[in-house]
Amino acid sequence: MIRIAEFFNPDQSSLIQLVRQCGIEDAVGCMDWSRGLEVPDEALPWSFNSLKQQQQRYREFGFKLEVLENRPPMEKIKLGQPGRDEEIEQVLVLIRNLGRLQIPVWCYEWMPVFNWIRTNPKVPSRGGALVSGFRLTDVEDPYPNEDRVDADQLWNNLKYFLDAIVPVAETAGVKLAMHPDDPPVPEVKGTPRIMCSIENFQKLLDLYPSDKNGIALCQGNFTLMTDDLPAVIRKFGSQKKIFFVHFRDVQGHAADFVETFHDDGKTDMVQCMRSYQEIGYEGVCRPDHVPTMGEDSNQNYGYSEIGRLFAIGYLKGLREAIYRSPS
Repeated sequence: MIRIAEFFNPDQSSLIQLVRQCGIEDAVGCMDWSRGLEVPDEALPWSFNSLKQQQQRYREFGFKLEVLENRPPMEKIKLGQPGRDEEIEQVLVLIRNLGRLQIPVWCYEWMPVFNWIRTNPKVPSRGGALVSGFRLTDVEDPYPNEDRVDADQLWNNLKYFLDAIVPVAETAGVKLAMHPDDPPVPEVKGTPRIMCSIENFQKLLDLYPSDKNGIALCQGNFTLMTDDLPAVIRKFGSQKKIFFVHFRDVQGHAADFVETFHDDGKTDMVQCMRSYQEIGYEGVCRPDHVPTMGEDSNQNYGYSEIGRLFAIGYLKGLREAIYRSPS
């Protein structure tokens, strides 16, 4: 059965209490960056001791750390710059340590120069809740592609990366879950993106066939790549390549969309959940990019505590309805 988790760091005490009260026991976590990077190697966030201490902090709150959704520096790797081999070595340290600690999934991404982006963090939604939106034509250009990297180079650099890390992941027993570009468009103001289509995700899987090379299926992005997300879930699920799921939804298209409540988007969430049941997915899913509700601050938009509670309740009800009913 699909398992519902939540993403937080161990310092978010009020959220942790609420999530546990909702009956959630699996965590999607991050490394401890509090000491920075100017520390000895054995104290870096991805070192064995640091990860073990972080894992123990989740455990003390009653959570099992199932996915690490956090990365060491990887910009030189993506851009193919001098120093990428040193960055790859840090990633290999991380993967080996995840294996030693039996943390089964590492979620990473391949967005060069900048990560996920929104152009409006305060779009009014149902009942006055706030959601984020993206319009490609509104993107300003604070992230110059100074290296003039193109899509072919990104693919070559990704192949170089996979060749280095997949064998280590196979030995360590760690699944590598690639998150899609957010938004899933092929270029943002001169900076190319390659993890932005169903075809390109299949190309990723074919670049290095392995039971450890797979997908973080972020529904909010994948539904902008297709008009039939349940079919895509079955496509990759039949290959046993879905390692991690983000449950969220949107309205619009890849170049112009808004986030939504989980019950108010373009996706047939019932059929998505049924597809996970049909493929026998037993991994973790978590709510993602929820509306800001009530008196919650919108400073960290997409991660309102109240919004997360709504999403967890929605997912638990949806899961029970699907998994308790005949296929």
